[in-house]
Parts: sequence; structure tokens; C-alpha cells
Amino acid sequence: MRAPLLLPFFGALLLAGCLATGPDFDPMAKGSGGGVPGSFQPLGGTKTLPPEDLKPDPAPFRLGVGDKVEVEILDEADTRQICLICPDGMLYYETLAGLKVTGMTLPGLKAALEAKLKEMYRAPDVSLTLREISSQRVWVLGRVNTPGLYPLEGPMTVLEAISKAGGLFTSRFSGTTEELADLKHSFLVRDGEFVPVDFYALLHDGDLSQNIYLKDGDYIYLPSSLSQEVYVMGAVVQPKAIGFSDQITLVSAIAGAQGLGPHAFAQNILIVRDSLTKPKVASVNWYDIVTGRAPNIALEPHDIVWVPNAPWQRIEDYAHLVINSFVRTVAANEGIHAGSSTSPNVQPAVNVGN
Repeated sequence: MRAPLLLPFFGALLLAGCLATGPDFDPMAKGSGGGVPGSFQPLGGTKTLPPEDLKPDPAPFRLGVGDKVEVEILDEADTRQICLICPDGMLYYETLAGLKVTGMTLPGLKAALEAKLKEMYRAPDVSLTLREISSQRVWVLGRVNTPGLYPLEGPMTVLEAISKAGGLFTSRFSGTTEELADLKHSFLVRDGEFVPVDFYALLHDGDLSQNIYLKDGDYIYLPSSLSQEVYVMGAVVQPKAIGFSDQITLVSAIAGAQGLGPHAFAQNILIVRDSLTKPKVASVNWYDIVTGRAPNIALEPHDIVWVPNAPWQRIEDYAHLVINSFVRTVAANEGIHAGSSTSPNVQPAVNVGN
């Protein structure tokens, strides 16, 4: 994770007031639960994976821009040609006018080509081979051996995608992966939404109920467990990841983000802790802390501190919104850094019509 964390919907605000703090809050201390302000409670209403995602999509592959297809008319010499589906969605073969092929299946393309080629050949028998897929891809970034974009050449699960990326990065000193991949904060984003895959259960415990099938554009990120940061986001001047020190509190973390501003609703600051799929959350009142009416809160690595810009009603709903915004921000930042990487050259071979 890189700092700063910046997206347009994060507020920009100023720190106000005198920072009078009490003793640090200890969420493990006896009597800290039961609704005490600042106590961390398991988040209710945790989202689950749709059962249909555990089955491959039965729909056939459909061609898109950037795919390459080898076309040949059987029993006709010198007709083999590799054709690129151009940005306009057209495929150009021999002297034919461009054929609009985006969204077509391979059998559909075969039939369309044969119909067109009847103008030049008596009974053309077209053979197609899908040589390269660029239109449908998934991201696999973070602590894997070969992070990048991978073509979605057929039904592919989370485990298969991680395997294609070379597997989890392994320490050459200990031979282990756990110290390098933070599985509890790994995530999958689909169409801008957090998908609650429990990577720890999947990769550490072997829970295959988490091994869903991927879709075009899915984004997997496995952050480093060596990164010790606290994420301060929402209505602060500079949303960012703050390096964790031996003692970092809510007050010092917000100060590190340049403080609050005029639109911050600081009575309900939310802190999200532990794994993204099974989080614990706490709601705290900033003004109670800075006036000494409530203790300051000791933060832990990977805590998400979110300052809202308006009141919220149900902590479950708001916490899910916070987690979703957090993973979208991380995905955007990491995607920008990885955008110049060249995706692996994978050449599937799907024959049609022989």
C-alpha cells in the first residue's frame, strides 16, 4: 500500500481545537465491550458470497477488441491469416469488408465468415483458432511472484488466477508465504464493489467455499504483511496511509493526515479493525477525546480510520461503505502503479470447425 491515499470523494478539512487527551483506550481491557464508547464489536450483517459464483459461467466466450483469431479456409491454399479485432470492433480478412465481430462467439464468427466468403468461394469451410485474448482480463497484484494482468481465457477461479501469477511470493530465508502476504487484508474488487472472499480461509485453511470463479475486470490484491500502516480517510485534509510506530493513537493519526475540516462530522468517527471479511468496528466521538471527556484510542497496524462528513444511522451499513471505499482506493492506487506492466503473453488454442 502506498501513501498518500487520494480519491475525489474524500473531504479536505482543518484540525480545530485543543488536543487534550486522556489515557489510551485498550480494547482488550476488562469491561471495554458492551457498548462502551470506543469499544470494538464484531460487525453484524457480514456479506456472503453468492452461491452462483462458485460455479463456472456457462455462457460461451465472446470476442472483443484486442483478441486475435487465426482464420483459414480449409482446402484453399494461402488463406491462413491471423486477424486482430480492431478498436472499431471489426475483423478484416482477405478482401472482405470489415466484419463487426465484438460480442460474437467463435461458432457465430465461423458462420458469419462462411456466409460472406460465399461471394468468392463455392463452399468455404472456415477453421478458426483463438490465438490471443486481450479483451477479457483479471488483475492479480501484490505479493505474488508475477503480478500483472492475466487473460480470462476460460473459467478461472481465484486459486487458478493466483497460480497463473506464480503463486504467493515466498521468503527466500524462511520458505514461507504468510509473513509476506497479508491474507486477512487481501481483497477482490468486481465492478467497483468489494467481494467478500476470505483469502485467509482460502489460502491458509483450504476453505474452497471461498474459491469463486472470476469475471472480466476482477481485481485481486494481496498486500504485504510487512507493511505496518494505519489508513486515515474520509473528511481529513490529506487522506493517507501513516506508517505505524510503537505508539500511534487516533489523535496522532488524524494529525498526521493534517487534521479535520469544516465539513467533518467528527462525533461518529469509525475505526475498522481486523480482517476485511470479518471486521470489528468502533465508533468514537472526536470532541469527547480532545476535551478530555473520553480516553484517546491506541490504534493497531492496518486499522482504517474514517471521518464522515455527515451523520450515519446504522453502523453495519456505514462500515460496509467504508470497507468498499477503502478497497476501491487501494485498487485504484495499485492499478495506477502497475498500469505500465506488460501482461503475460498467453496463447490459448480453441479450434472451431475442423
